[in-house]
Amino acid sequence: MKRIIFLVSVVFFITGCSDDSSSVSGPTTSSSYVFVACEGNYGASNGTVYMVDEYGNTSSIGSLGDVVQSVEVHGNKLFVIVNNSHRIMVYDITENGISEPGIEVSTGNSSPREMVVLDDKVYFTNWNTQDVKVLNLFTYQIESPLVLTSLPEDIITDGEYLYVSMPNLALYDQNLGSEVVKIDPLSMSVLETYNVGLGPESLLLFNDEVYVARKNYSMDWNTVYYGSSKISNGVVTSSNYGTGVACGGSILSSNGMVYRTYDGGVAPLNNDLDINTFSRIGDYGSDSIYHAEEINGFIWLGLTDNTVRVINNNGAEVGFYSAGAYPGDFAVWNNQE
Repeated sequence: MKRIIFLVSVVFFITGCSDDSSSVSGPTTSSSYVFVACEGNYGASNGTVYMVDEYGNTSSIGSLGDVVQSVEVHGNKLFVIVNNSHRIMVYDITENGISEPGIEVSTGNSSPREMVVLDDKVYFTNWNTQDVKVLNLFTYQIESPLVLTSLPEDIITDGEYLYVSMPNLALYDQNLGSEVVKIDPLSMSVLETYNVGLGPESLLLFNDEVYVARKNYSMDWNTVYYGSSKISNGVVTSSNYGTGVACGGSILSSNGMVYRTYDGGVAPLNNDLDINTFSRIGDYGSDSIYHAEEINGFIWLGLTDNTVRVINNNGAEVGFYSAGAYPGDFAVWNNQE
């Protein structure tokens, strides 16, 4: 998914943390937290959110339901989408952590996916209802949705408009969708539709351009195809990587470049959107990276072994945390007071 990155004032240099315990001693309050969405095992209702404070201490919010899909921070609020439990959880954040039990907002069996906050509203994508819904942060009521022509996945904003990827034409197809739409949040209408190639999933806004990570499958599900696209001033350029590429689903920016998860690490994209394989950083095994984001100049990796690793731009590991099953999203809170 995807994200507006809030700068953290402290770099985390940790060698290991365990669930609900501290590996590094420090004060009980923290001026910043990194939140890690751990999906859990599908159908097991064991999705959690882990918290890493500025001293490297970790703790977790208990079982939140079935598939913790995404997290987002806005001001002093933490928003958590619990996909297969069809709800959004809202928590207050302070230097003491989060306030439980929080507010629960039912999405009405919509299968919510990803979200972004703009002008005190949470815009979030939904599979079952095939739409973008709007959570008003003053009333905590869900407003009238925008129904789309296929299933939406990621959603980002440039501060004025929304961009939504639509990788699926139908539920659980082989990522046969090919569109990214530009939405006016004031009128809740589609302004532009871009054909970017099969399977657009994760989106990234970088230098006023929208980058797209793509993935689709053969009809028998045995072969995976990867690619990247870019929307610049309404013009789409694409690169198809074909089969046999150990590419992941995340796309991120760091150190003035755009990266894709690739072969157990992250690798920058060239100007033609091909992967610069020789400049890969990180080496955790070809199928191990579940999610990656840049936080304060460091790259945070959620691994399929249920750990989170932090690497610098040279690939050196500077942080290690134990987490829940399938760490698939990050969000950052930095105390503004």
